[in-house]
Amino acid sequence: MITAPRLKITYRHACKLISTARDSTPVAGLTHNFYRYPARFSPRFVRAAIEAFTTPGDLVLDPFMGGGTTLVEALATGRHAVGTDISSLAGFVSEVKTTLYSEMELYRLSRWAQRVVTQIHMHGPGHLSKTHVDAGYLRHLCGVATWRLRKAIEQALVCASTLDSLKLQTFARCVVLRTAQWALDGRKRLPSVSEFRAKLCEFAEMMIEGARELRQTVDAHWSTCVPIARCLTRPSAGLETDPLVEGLPRPRLVLTSPPYPGVHVLYHRWQIDGRKESPAPFWIANQLDGSGESHYTMGWRKTEGLPDYFNQLRQSLHSIAAICTDETTIVQVVAFSEPRWQLPRYLAAAEDVGMREFRLSPLKRESDGRLWRVVPNRKWYADQRGRTNASLEVVLFHRLRSFVPAMRPITAKPNVGVSRTP
Repeated sequence: MITAPRLKITYRHACKLISTARDSTPVAGLTHNFYRYPARFSPRFVRAAIEAFTTPGDLVLDPFMGGGTTLVEALATGRHAVGTDISSLAGFVSEVKTTLYSEMELYRLSRWAQRVVTQIHMHGPGHLSKTHVDAGYLRHLCGVATWRLRKAIEQALVCASTLDSLKLQTFARCVVLRTAQWALDGRKRLPSVSEFRAKLCEFAEMMIEGARELRQTVDAHWSTCVPIARCLTRPSAGLETDPLVEGLPRPRLVLTSPPYPGVHVLYHRWQIDGRKESPAPFWIANQLDGSGESHYTMGWRKTEGLPDYFNQLRQSLHSIAAICTDETTIVQVVAFSEPRWQLPRYLAAAEDVGMREFRLSPLKRESDGRLWRVVPNRKWYADQRGRTNASLEVVLFHRLRSFVPAMRPITAKPNVGVSRTP
């Protein structure tokens, strides 16, 4: 039996990776709570990985960026960040979370938050978009139990559109998105309109403070140039040929969580009024839905052998390998519906594109020597099922077997990167 090599990092960094991966503390800080994206990272684990494998000024890549946790932590620790995701909802959320807002812009958003609650009342006009209705984006939102909340969301979005810049309108939409998610997604009891108004104010205040904290943290690291933060809505396969990536340096760290093979995760839907699926988040974010579940999970989860999933995984890993060097550490967090055969096949796909698995030294006496963790903060209906295969995630560490020539050094320009207003 061939033993996987150990990562050459300090014992302190290795222990911190283990403890933060297994930490169940609720996600908090910076802009991390702008949206509760499914299967999101722990920011503490992300920061531990960034500190273990990179230095300030390096590039961090997340080819399945989801809610953008990797990108936010990269910026907050003085690194450049690039993320991609096939979901336009993920792109919307990540873009808002990594944008920097001036103090004047935050003041205007605060004034908007005070004003928007006065615009939400059931005797006022609604603003249903026929286009969205006809396309099915408001599915399960027009019933007796949900129409009031739908109308409140409509009125809040209209108020968001009165802000005088697209940048501020997008932030305001994200506030409405976060509030609507709290009100509708996976709830046993739907809140009243007055509760919705109060929560909208609460989330707006929290998000404005989070945006301020991120800007101040970034400013402390970046005094002479603007950090690069790019959120691309596209598949990870073929990323090496994207013109927005070709001019960048090779990433020092790839930190990501691909879709889980065979596991049911609703990246693109909320479950409303008895777990009925609704594409409402795309309507609120003013984005286009990419269609069915298999679009976001690299194939239908019930197909025997998951051929589509593993073919797409291999293509994605090939593109990731093509833009890395032998100094790049590739960290993936993944769960499996049937780990007995899916984990070996997953590792074989990585092996096929030239990746070699590494382990952490402190784990050499544990189980298979890999870093496993229980998924924290699951939804109530998932917790009712108890411990399942999908409730366990493994953190995989890889590096390339051979050297890839480095790309040109990074050049940060004032007009390229995170949106910043003087």
